[in-house]
Parts: sequence; structure tokens; C-alpha cells
Amino acid sequence: MNFELSEEQRLICDTADRIGADFGPDYWLAKDRTKAFPQELWQAICDAGLCGVALPAAHGGTGLGMQEMALIVEHLAAAGGGATLGQLFMINPIFGGVSLSRYGSPEQQAALPGLVAGKMNFCMALTEPDAGSNTLELRSFARADGDGWRLNGQKIWITGVKEGHKMLVVARTRRVEEVTRRTEGLSMFMIDIDRAGLSYSLIEKLGTNTLSSCSVFFDEVRIEPGELVGTLHGGWFELLEVLNTERIVTTAALVGAGHMAIRQAVDYAKLRKVFRGTPIGTYQGVQFPLAQAHAQLECARLMNLKAAWLCDQGQPYGSEANTAKLIAAQAAMQAIEHAMQTLGGMGYARESHLERLWRDARLFRFAPVAEEMVLNYIATHDLGLPRGY
Repeated sequence: MNFELSEEQRLICDTADRIGADFGPDYWLAKDRTKAFPQELWQAICDAGLCGVALPAAHGGTGLGMQEMALIVEHLAAAGGGATLGQLFMINPIFGGVSLSRYGSPEQQAALPGLVAGKMNFCMALTEPDAGSNTLELRSFARADGDGWRLNGQKIWITGVKEGHKMLVVARTRRVEEVTRRTEGLSMFMIDIDRAGLSYSLIEKLGTNTLSSCSVFFDEVRIEPGELVGTLHGGWFELLEVLNTERIVTTAALVGAGHMAIRQAVDYAKLRKVFRGTPIGTYQGVQFPLAQAHAQLECARLMNLKAAWLCDQGQPYGSEANTAKLIAAQAAMQAIEHAMQTLGGMGYARESHLERLWRDARLFRFAPVAEEMVLNYIATHDLGLPRGY
């Protein structure tokens, strides 16, 4: 396996670094404080052609792949965005781009150039209050209504609703008790957020303040026949493809956030002197935790790039994507914690940016998939142990 970046990939990374420098930690601090969507940054990303890096050229993208997207997210996160940077790519190139480019009709794919240009934002309504990670038990139901459907139900922790224009909704079109296998009867729809019967309320939360999180309610929402994405009643495996690519951008952002924290700690440890006038960076008690976190981040990074490479080759990559996300979430939190400890009191100050990195990264220990569910997957899928849930 060749680990050397191509010239094109290096140029892409340089572009991401340049944009990241223009919208650094202070920009993100201001957006976090005001709970504002980073529109200026996202537009710069789109103007540079980075949003559509993994989308077909026919739809306004550059026709590359998930490897390039992972590199872009990692570099932008390390420059200041932190873990929440990945959410920008989740809601748009993943929830909107992957779903429509792979499973959408030609009419639906006409929206992709607007996504690539930064003129249209997306979100995905999947999680429900009573289902959580058990997607097969979701209860939102779209019943047949003439040539379309009527949707009723509730979703929770839906990212980007307030800022979005289109919503990828996952609902049952056959109830659990009506199918022989629970994987049957799920369908995906792409609908307008501004629609009669669709309402939402904001959830106050600890971090990731630059994107809203909402409870969403569907009350007899009309869905037109042309809004079905993929296969009616057969959307489960198509949904998994969307979710596995989501893991890749999540991991990339966590790796970037961890490296940003370590970089700050190293810079501080080289300058900070105590007691005998020796920089604290010479102490192994400071060095070893940062070195350990760095090693774990690098392992997660390589596994993530393997997952992205397999994805681009059309090969199975679920195990790699899940493993990378598991390790990255733990390593990023350790890196940020150790960086805060290195800075001491200043690590607790907002101006150091570490407390924002900590608040944002903490989410990804249990989202978009909880580490316990990842361990369940590894135990049963990779190790062949019996399923206990």
C-alpha cells in the first residue's frame, strides 16, 4: 500500500491549510460564543472546490474520493475548527451529496450543484427518542397517500435543521410488525425543511454550538413521489453507505482536533519555565501523555485513510471506518485533556481554545455512533462472537 500523497492530494491539503489559516481559532471562538453557523468559512470551502471533492464532475464536483475528503477535513479541523468541522461535511457532502449522487433520481441530483456552490444546506433526520442507536426500531411512518406519502413521527438530535434547506428523512414505509426481517420496510426521502406539518425546536447543549441540534416533528407531512431516494421499503443498506462515510469525516475531524490541541501544548511546554528555569516540556510527565495521544491519533488516522481508500475502491470498509472512529474519539479526548493539563489554569481559559475543543470533541464519544455500539460491531462482525442485543 502506498502511503505517499499524490501531487493533487498535496495541493488539496495546501488549499485546506490556507483556508484554515484565514478562519483560525479566534474565528471559531467568536462563532461558538454567538452560536452562529460559520457561513463565511463554508463559502470559502465551497468556492475553493473542496465541498464537492468526492462528488461526480457531472454534478459540479471534482470526481475524486473519500480519501481527499478525509484529508481536507483533517487539515481544516487542525487549523482551528476542531471536531465540529466534520459536521459541516456530514450535513452537506455526506447527507446531501452521497445520498443523492448514489441513490437519487436525475431530478434530485439537479440540486447537487447548489450544494457544491454553498447555496444549499442539508441535514438528515434519523435518530428518534425511543430508538436511539437501534435504527431498525424507529417509528416515524410514511403511509401511502395517493401517489405519495404522509409522514408522521418525531426525531431528536438532528444537526443543522435551522441552517438547512433540505432534509434526508429516514422513515418506515412498512411497520416492524408487517415485515419478516427488521431491515425491510425502511425508506429515505429528501424533502424541503420549509414544509407544512414540519416543525422543530432547538436543544440547548454543551458544545458544537456552530450548528443547531433540534427535535423535529412531522404531522401529516406530505411527501411527493419524486422525493423518494433509493429503493422503496429497501433503504436500510443504502442508509448504511451514507452512515459509514459519515464515520470517515467524523474521524478526520477528531484527528485534526487532537493534533491542534497537542500543537498548542507543545508550543506552551517549550516556553513555560518553572522552579529551576527549565521548560516544562523537558519533563517526562509532560512529554509522555502527549506522545501517547499523538501515537494513538496517528493510528486512527491511518485506519481512517484505509477506510477511505477501501470506500473509493468500492470494497467493504465498515470495520475500518468504525475502528478508526472508536480510536480517534478516545485519542482526541485524551490529547485535549493532556493539553489542558499542560497549560494548567490557562487551559481552562477560553482564549486558549482548548475548552471549546474539549466540549466539541466530547460529543463524538457517543455520536454519530456510540463507542459501545462500535465495540458490539467489532465483537460480532470481526471477531465472530454471538450477538447479545
